[in-house]
Amino acid sequence: MEESEIKMNYLYGMHPVTEAVLAGKQIEKVVFKQGLEGPQFRELLDLLQRKGIAVQFVPAERMDRISKGRHQGVVAYLSKIDYMPLEEMVEQAFAKRSAPLFIMLDGVSDVRNFGAIARTSECAGADGIILPAKGGAAINADAIKASAGALLRVNVHKAQNLRIPIFYLKERGFQILAATEKASGYIYDVDFTKPTAIIMGSEGKGISSSSLALSDVQAKIPMVGEIGSLNVSVATSIVLYEAVRQRK
Repeated sequence: MEESEIKMNYLYGMHPVTEAVLAGKQIEKVVFKQGLEGPQFRELLDLLQRKGIAVQFVPAERMDRISKGRHQGVVAYLSKIDYMPLEEMVEQAFAKRSAPLFIMLDGVSDVRNFGAIARTSECAGADGIILPAKGGAAINADAIKASAGALLRVNVHKAQNLRIPIFYLKERGFQILAATEKASGYIYDVDFTKPTAIIMGSEGKGISSSSLALSDVQAKIPMVGEIGSLNVSVATSIVLYEAVRQRK
């Protein structure tokens, strides 16, 4: 993949960022200079919160490195991909097969892990990846590199929070599987021939209690060694390929 294909795009300045949000541009996050105040700032911050767009506050010197001091205290990172509406992603998946397979990432913030998960998802034939608007990894140059370009091929939906897609997928007949070491049963006992959404949590905190409570089934990967845990991208690969094995 050419470096120019994955260069991060961004906008800077209060008015351009506000207009981009109002126009519905796909925005990964908006970064503000620490200590910023004023009515324009407050209006933009309120707008971002209503839209569920991630916000971060950083020192002025960091922002100066991004846009060489022309930022007016605000920089918006534009998404490298077009996120797909969940309804459209589900309809497209059902048009291809009777039992779609989705990956839901709950708190996976490391972009390299995220990219590796996207690569495996594409290789395993998963129908899409679902992300939360806040607390998840950004689709930036590092993520796209780690995915070997898979993030430009696999369907991705970004939800304001994961409860919304979980409820919708349940209504459409999906089983929601939480892959967690807290489970009593193993992934080999799960019927992956059904429409399935697999929730994977962060390495540090695992799956959130709210997502666990909404899952239909919980299962773990058997551990024999002393470390007792796997990198989340490796764990996702193991679960996905159990689904592939059953479906073959």
